[in-house]
Amino acid sequence: MYHNTEQKRFEIRLGEEFAELTYALQGENTLVLLHTGVPPAWEGRGIGSRLVKAALEYARAHRYRIVPLCSFVVAYLRRHPEYNDLLAEG
Repeated sequence: MYHNTEQKRFEIRLGEEFAELTYALQGENTLVLLHTGVPPAWEGRGIGSRLVKAALEYARAHRYRIVPLCSFVVAYLRRHPEYNDLLAEG
């Protein structure tokens, strides 16, 4: 797992490919989680969930709020309500 701050994404290298969770910063304290992408050959192995958990743990450690625009992140939050305290208001 690597947090690529320059590209604004969390990523996992998978040989020649990589999986990613991209984000944007909004203001000084909000992470907008935009897209989770996993190469088709690697789907179903929990890689997307690892990316989302890393982003959420990063947000918690740095006192960020989150705005989940990615449907995969929204689904992850439904299964893991312990992270709902990170949701930005509105």
